[in-house]
Amino acid sequence: IGNRPSARAAYCPHHPHGRLSLLPRVQYSKNPSQVDRIQERLDGLLASCDAKSARRRDPVDFIHRYHEPSDQEIVGLISASLAFGNAVSARRSIDRVLTALGPEPAAIVAGTDEAGLRHRLQGFAHRIYRGEHLASMLARAGALVREEGSLGNAFAGFHRGSDGHFRESLARFADALRGDTRSRSLRHLISDPRAGSACKRLLLYARWMIRSADGVDLGLWPIPPSALLIPVDTHIHRISRNLGLTNRRTASWATAEEITAALRNFDPKDPVKYDFALCHLGVSRDCPSRPLLIKCENCVLQDVCSVWKTNRPTRSAKKPGELRL
Repeated sequence: IGNRPSARAAYCPHHPHGRLSLLPRVQYSKNPSQVDRIQERLDGLLASCDAKSARRRDPVDFIHRYHEPSDQEIVGLISASLAFGNAVSARRSIDRVLTALGPEPAAIVAGTDEAGLRHRLQGFAHRIYRGEHLASMLARAGALVREEGSLGNAFAGFHRGSDGHFRESLARFADALRGDTRSRSLRHLISDPRAGSACKRLLLYARWMIRSADGVDLGLWPIPPSALLIPVDTHIHRISRNLGLTNRRTASWATAEEITAALRNFDPKDPVKYDFALCHLGVSRDCPSRPLLIKCENCVLQDVCSVWKTNRPTRSAKKPGELRL
């Protein structure tokens, strides 16, 4: 990992435009002591994360309401596909789809044609997606289940066929779910890893299915966790930049690769094990978008966070409790 700094504007509440001069956001080097220090802090974050409580607010919680792996695969696909935007809205939409499919979603998906699924999901909408888009994806998922026995078997076949190249494996899986469609909404619902986007939702689904069961992830698919890439959402992207795991300004496939490459320094066999804890550090707003003393002073990542180092807030001497940058 290189050391090229990138410029970032520091926030200042006293400036008429809320900004100070540009400050560097330093990316960490491969210096062993620096790597060890970041790993120690990330391990501390992982140990302190109340995964059970956080899971109740996460789309992955829907999967844990089912006991059959076949149902968990289908519920996971639905939950990951709709896991964007407002969290409350996303969970509401996921619940609507699962209610429409009934108590045995895998059986319904595998045994119902696309027209039948469209009928069940008639009137459904989540942002730009409609019931017809979700029905199309689920119909193709059902076809994979009928052909291969499970979505996990299908993915494993794609993985073997791509000589273990995870990006191509995921792309082939996405191709199978998307089919030959001209629908922009469906192409957005199931993004193409070859196109360079971060593919956060596909990577999130893969993490749920592949990482060993730990109360959050389920370990259903026979793929090594070392192959995974981290799902980069706005929280992971921002915190990773704060830690110097990437300097990239946009969330892309290259960003996911860069962050994951850094995390492999900490655990090459399971590089994305920190994803859930890091994401919920942002979701809970315990890691604010700009330094806040009340949030940052006790954060386990504080001394490896570049934002804290460059913009450390202090209490005003004139007004106790007031924050000053």
